[in-house]
Amino acid sequence: MGGKDDEYDYLFKVVLIGDSGVGKSNLLSRFTRNEFNLESKSTIGVEFATRSIQVDGKVIKAQIWDTAGQERYRAITSAYYRGAVGALLVYDIAKHITYENVERWLKELRDHADQNIVIMLVGNKSDLRHLRAVPTEEAKSFAERNTLSFIETSALDSTNVENAFQNILTEIYKIVSAKEIRDSPTDNARGSATIGGTSISVQPTDMGNSNKKCC
Repeated sequence: MGGKDDEYDYLFKVVLIGDSGVGKSNLLSRFTRNEFNLESKSTIGVEFATRSIQVDGKVIKAQIWDTAGQERYRAITSAYYRGAVGALLVYDIAKHITYENVERWLKELRDHADQNIVIMLVGNKSDLRHLRAVPTEEAKSFAERNTLSFIETSALDSTNVENAFQNILTEIYKIVSAKEIRDSPTDNARGSATIGGTSISVQPTDMGNSNKKCC
């Protein structure tokens, strides 16, 4: 039986990556279910959840994948980058080592994901400002150098969680819709969206309904 959750115009796959313990799972649960679990255990392998938002009158369904941060799962999760059009690269503002590892995660993402994926650098646990180990300006400069958007969030008190996901989904949507406008009107079976100079494929999820498009 189809529910309201099945009614959408676009489906975008977004991955959460970063070291274990930076709060990826709680960012996911806060955005998709408005829940936070202090006793949250490390993700094993990969899990995902969905939530739909509206952008310019269109329903965007986000399929958000939470990838395990532990080294032993890296080989398993790399396959899940495939097809992702957005990524939130998360570190803990109170643990500098998680920020130092951002460069390694960024390389892995660019090795395994589409080279034109939209990436946002996320400094999580901003509620721990008294324990801050990563200056905001330092992270912002890193993001600018690597052409990433940047935001600080707190899954605990909900600060900027909604904004982070809304911003990256809106950015992906604008890229996709701008390319669709330029596409030939006769090319309904498959579209493409240009991100960073080259194209990503946009394919309908239901060939019987040309209004549903999936990245």
